[in-house]
Amino acid sequence: MSQRLEVVDTAQPPPVWAALRNEAHAAAQSEAALASLLAAVILNHDTLGDALSYQLARKLGDQELRAMSLRDTIEEAYDGDPSLVTIAEADLKAVFERDPACKGYVQPFLFFKGFLALQTHRVAHWLYGEGRETMAFYLQSRSSELFQVDINPATRIGKGVFVDHGTGIVIGETAVIGDDVSMLQGVTLGGTGAERGDRHPKIGKGVLLGAGAKVLGNIRIGDYAKVASGSVVLKEVPAGCTAAGVPARLVNCPTCEEAEAPARTMDHTLPAITDYTI
Repeated sequence: MSQRLEVVDTAQPPPVWAALRNEAHAAAQSEAALASLLAAVILNHDTLGDALSYQLARKLGDQELRAMSLRDTIEEAYDGDPSLVTIAEADLKAVFERDPACKGYVQPFLFFKGFLALQTHRVAHWLYGEGRETMAFYLQSRSSELFQVDINPATRIGKGVFVDHGTGIVIGETAVIGDDVSMLQGVTLGGTGAERGDRHPKIGKGVLLGAGAKVLGNIRIGDYAKVASGSVVLKEVPAGCTAAGVPARLVNCPTCEEAEAPARTMDHTLPAITDYTI
């Protein structure tokens, strides 16, 4: 009986974890002063989850909650929901694909506040769902202090999300963010007052939220929509549309294919102004 040979596509890039390790090894050789850091955070670990739990604990630990104790908590979250590591991989890939300043996976894994804050939130959200609200809010507080990103632990966030720069982002308790969303610094997903209950925005798949965009109230931003930088959105934005201004109005409503989603192209330009209602 003939044995079937497996054809390996050598043109395919290595998986994220393999690429991250390769980059870290090369960086350790070229930057001797950082070799011990790269070894401790990346090269000494066997999986992305192990390395990420070490990195987050190293960043978030303080005198009240030491890094080793915090790492146990993060690993508990990853063991309880292994999809958190798969989602982190998708987030890391999103940074690499959408940020033109990103040269590889080592940069965001070690240094990018947006990525680290998002992974901190994912652990906090798991803790929140397990009824461990005090620990969840502790992580929210530490993330706000360290990364200047304030995300309520109850917020639900999809996979493949890119948080660029991170500084000044505020996301409220009942906000929901879909898959493949991109947002820049200074974005607020907030309420419109002191009301309780479901009061924060729902952001669809593939949405691009420009720098300083404010989306307020229990409104929906449709799939593949775009909110221009500095805009204040108080009403719903249909799928595929662009909203701009203070208060925001619709300036374009084309149909949008998934491959052309603004969150992927990171195209912040505006089309010629057209009158639409919002």
